Amino acid sequence: MTTQPIIKVSQLAKSYGRNKVLNKISFEVNKGETVALIGQNGAGKTTLFSLLCGYIKADSGSMQLLGQQPGSAALFGKVSALPQDAQLDPAFSIGQQLSFYGQLQGLSAQLARTETLRVLALVDLEQHYHTKAGALSHGMRKRACMAQAFIGSPALILLDEPTAGLDPANALHIRELISDLSQHASFLISSHNIFELERLCNKVLYLQDGKLQQHHAHAANSEACLSLQLSAAANSAEVCQQLQQLAGITDVTAGRNHEYQLSYQPQAADDFDIRLLQCLAANGWQYKQLTKGKSLEQQLFAQKKAAHV
Repeated sequence: MTTQPIIKVSQLAKSYGRNKVLNKISFEVNKGETVALIGQNGAGKTTLFSLLCGYIKADSGSMQLLGQQPGSAALFGKVSALPQDAQLDPAFSIGQQLSFYGQLQGLSAQLARTETLRVLALVDLEQHYHTKAGALSHGMRKRACMAQAFIGSPALILLDEPTAGLDPANALHIRELISDLSQHASFLISSHNIFELERLCNKVLYLQDGKLQQHHAHAANSEACLSLQLSAAANSAEVCQQLQQLAGITDVTAGRNHEYQLSYQPQAADDFDIRLLQCLAANGWQYKQLTKGKSLEQQLFAQKKAAHV
């Protein structure tokens, strides 16, 4: 039995005047996936979110969320979205406001309060039910807004820059929360923080000039690949020569900033990293970073980087 995609977009187009913001893009998001939406400013990310939420109409193409049209009453309580600039009223307590939003979703006053306490506990703010939003720190206000997106346990959650402006501790808390909730909901997350998305997401939508340039699961990297960055300047030709002598190696590519991509035979995987470190030590080369597979940044921008090397 085929499972219906959570999001299905086909040949979606949207223009403002002569500017084609989205140019016939197509993609699917399946149940349980956490999907990254990446692109430069003006690439069409906010427009795509607005279309999926039913805030604006497409020029052409089709969209379905949970088998329904965006904005359909059938999606009420099943889809939630958190804009980057979401705010709570500073004059009212966060408990009052979240309970009110719960009632707008059809919950009774008692159930709305219970649900508010649940989502506040998720973001570690259960002790601030009666605290006015204006009295919270920036990070706490951001987490309170995140709590609003979780009311009713929606099946699909759209997040726009969920950790923008947060300190490292609050950003980590949000990432861990999304990771935990991804067991029960699908996420589409827009962010400029590519390293954050790499930790959270198993599929990437890369928008550039209104077109979908990449659509793949970055977690499915080849297991026989390592990314290496050395900490000190070294002759790249010599480094490549030494690395290519390692048993099982199939390819070594030098990049910028003393970065190297190593490919090797899968059967050599058991001890390849150990032999690599031994090689580095024998040559006196210290390393900054050693990661399995290619990073999301390297996958998305490999061609651009290669053009400048």
